[in-house]
Amino acid sequence: MKQQISYNKPSFEHLAPDIGNSLIYKRFNIENKNKQPIWHYHPEIELVYVNEGSGKRQIGSHVSYYQNGDLICIGANLPHCGFTDGFSKTRNETVIQMLPEYLGEKFFDVSEMLPIKSLLNRAKQGLVFFGATKIEVGAIIENMYTKSPFERILDSLLILHKLEASKEYEILNAEGFTLKAQAQDNSRINNTFNYVQKNFKNQISIEEISDFVNMTPPAFCRNFKKVTGKTFTQFVNEYRLVHATKLLTEKQESIQGICFECGFNNFSHFNKVFKKYTGKTPTEYRKDMNFTIS
Repeated sequence: MKQQISYNKPSFEHLAPDIGNSLIYKRFNIENKNKQPIWHYHPEIELVYVNEGSGKRQIGSHVSYYQNGDLICIGANLPHCGFTDGFSKTRNETVIQMLPEYLGEKFFDVSEMLPIKSLLNRAKQGLVFFGATKIEVGAIIENMYTKSPFERILDSLLILHKLEASKEYEILNAEGFTLKAQAQDNSRINNTFNYVQKNFKNQISIEEISDFVNMTPPAFCRNFKKVTGKTFTQFVNEYRLVHATKLLTEKQESIQGICFECGFNNFSHFNKVFKKYTGKTPTEYRKDMNFTIS
């Protein structure tokens, strides 16, 4: 008898600023954790600043591991997950969310604002900022905590201006994951990502995931590659490898144990794909992270 799998549908997050505000400002810490670890999307642009610690990013078809904090800009309707989890050493995560027209429908169409409009278009692929930009803008974001609504609006423009002018960034979603497919295709891809997020430690066959989203295996493989630019196997392995880099840095556990904990069932294969993905063996990676098992 086929097992019935119960799973939440992809989440559209409805956001609403407090009365008297045009943008949303939220701060999370160990006592007040972000409740959005699931795969979700919203029409608001999102700025996330993690002031220290490490965690995983999943934005569109991109998945990676960050250390020493993070500053990211996520465009409207770009699916993503929360950026801190139970293993994170993060002290504070600050989130700013605003609609693209939060200052008026035509505000970013005036000539002085066109560079920022270009930034917001680039953010549809997900941007991560580093170096002096991360430090400077991160400080502005955290200092907004004590500001009035009017001062936060001014700071939001200053932040967007500094991000637009910065060269210290990387496009996270280089493969170009978009939500331009039909609604049914979007739902299937989002369900697939949610399923991988919860089950990547187990073996997931093409037949299993195809059945889960009510498609034939050939149709599923074509659809997934068309939307994400990756094969399903490649995506699952990348998700496992990113989790492995996280565990190698944060946990006092043998490399072989981490291999199996991440869903790989062959230690030799794990070492091979890990080196191909990171350019280093797991041992070399852990050594470079200055992590020593006692």
